[in-house]
Amino acid sequence: MAKWTPKHEAPEPLEGPVVATITGGTILWFVLFLVQLPFYGWFDDRDLTWWVWTCLAGAGLGLIGIWYVRKRDAALKRHAAATSASASASAATGEAPEERPAP
Repeated sequence: MAKWTPKHEAPEPLEGPVVATITGGTILWFVLFLVQLPFYGWFDDRDLTWWVWTCLAGAGLGLIGIWYVRKRDAALKRHAAATSASASASAATGEAPEERPAP
């Protein structure tokens, strides 16, 4: 069996309102949990209580996701600020800017 090798380079990752997206999804999971909670007896009679607990688990994991993407967003902003500060400092002194790999 031959090893598969890609024929094209991978595209750049899409950046967007990640924090807002994760926050919205977390709120949606929690609202679904609250909507299903009054019908817990109906779910229990049909052995479908996992639907209720899946929504609560989605909300809990969403809270972890919000924490993660907020930290990531802050790190990206710190890196961009440090890069622009070093570029402006090197431009003021006439030196070539130091290139650092992206995080």
